[in-house]
Formats: sequence, structure tokens, C-alpha cells
Amino acid sequence: MPELPEVEVVRRGLAEHALGRTVGAVEVLHPRAVRRHLAGATDFAARLAGRVPVEAHRRGKYMWLLLDSGEMLLVHLGMSGQMLVQPTGKPDEKHLRVRLPLSDGVELRFVDQRTFGHLMVDVPGVRQDVPASVDHIALDPLDPDFVPEVFVRALRARRTEVKRALLDQSLISGVGNIYADEALWRSRLHWARSTHGLSKAQVVELLGHVRDVMIEALEVGGTTFDGLYVDVNGESGYFERGLNAYGRRDRPCGRCGSSIIREAFMNRSSYSCPSCQRAPRGRG
Repeated sequence: MPELPEVEVVRRGLAEHALGRTVGAVEVLHPRAVRRHLAGATDFAARLAGRVPVEAHRRGKYMWLLLDSGEMLLVHLGMSGQMLVQPTGKPDEKHLRVRLPLSDGVELRFVDQRTFGHLMVDVPGVRQDVPASVDHIALDPLDPDFVPEVFVRALRARRTEVKRALLDQSLISGVGNIYADEALWRSRLHWARSTHGLSKAQVVELLGHVRDVMIEALEVGGTTFDGLYVDVNGESGYFERGLNAYGRRDRPCGRCGSSIIREAFMNRSSYSCPSCQRAPRGRG
């Protein structure tokens, strides 16, 4: 699933290509793509027609275009969603779900093979610059309003596994499986370590690595594994080449040479070094 760096890359692309252009007659080609817009596909299209995106924002894994009406076009990419900017008339992609024509001969296309992503038109929440449906999501570590001290206290007060806490979008948003594994590898922490037993210094270091790995990923366009994540121009990211843990099962650890292992975690996978990231007692 695209995480913060990938979503931010797409947000920047939308800011470059979509702002200031008028939306034309929207086509919803698969109803599941707008399932969260409870008023239905017809209402979704009507709320967008004639509107002009004026700003592009993101919180965690969600992004949205602020419209001149004051409403917001919220985008969640899910597992395989893509927001592409294409010239009008270019042949449709196989899994095209929603077409949003824009003025000046271009259109936004929401392509989603697995249909876990969605679009919706939302209204401002408690904070006027954030859609109501994502108001509850925590700030992400690259947000200028993110307060590290608050996160450190909140994480240490939890009694859960440290990776589970990193994936908790009510605690910190935008961190997914890939970047959690990478930050934990850099911190030499096993994913099953208890948050309650971590020192303040360990959590501060971990947060620093979360930020660093995301910034590094942003610089090379994010991480593409299966070809599903691409930017608005259809180009893949290249951070896979810099990964130290995630997806590197049986390959040597870049620090000690031990073979990276894969363990089951929340119906997913966790990758770690058995030597550098010692499992807590009672595990492995």
C-alpha cells in the first residue's frame, strides 16, 4: 500500500498539474471507487462539475484537492490506486475507475486494479483545512505542526508492540509496513519490542529514523515493488534500491551480514535482522 512518501509524490504532481483547471463532466466507471461518497456516483460527479481545484493537501496516506466551492476531493489510493494526469483522448487504462476531465486538454484518471482505494467529495471538519472524514487521523511526522515530544510521551504510554504503535494512524499517520520495518532496522529494534519498555532516547531516535527514511524515499519518488504505485506521470519510485530490511528475506544484513528474516505480523510480514534486532524474550 502506498505510504506517506508515495502519497506525497502524487500530491505534488496534482498540485503541479490540476490546480487552476476547471473540472468537466466526471465519469464514474466503477461504483466501488466512490463507495465512501454516500450520496452516490451521480451526486459525486455533480459536486465536481465546474469546480476548480485551488490547493492540494495531504495528511498521512490521504490527500485532497480543495475546490473553489469550499468542498474537498478526497483521495485514498488503497492497495493499488493511481492518480494519473493524462492528455485527453489517450487510450483508457485497463483498470480505469473514474475520469475527471480538466480544462486545457488534460484529465485526472483514478486507476485501481484491486478497488480498495476510493474518492469522495467531503466537507471541512473541525479544522477548516482538513476533510471531516480524516479529522481523527493523527498528524504525520513531516507535518510542520507535528510535536515530537507529544508523540514520544504517547508511544511510551502504550502497552503494545512498537511496530503496531507505528502503524496506529491515531498515534502517528503515514507510516506503513515498509517504512516501519526500515526505521526499526535503523534503530536496531525488533518489531515486537514493547513500547512501554522503551526509553525516551530510544523513541526519539526511532522517530528520527522514521523521518529520515521517509525524506530519503521522497527524494527518489517513493518505493515501487509490484509496479502498482506510480506518480501522476506513470513513473515508478526507486527507493526499493535503498531498502535494508523490507522485502530482503534471506539477503545479508547491511550491518552485520546475518540473513534478514521474515515473520508474520498482523496478516502481513515483518522483516528484520535476527542479530542486530534481537527479539524480546519469549519470541524466536
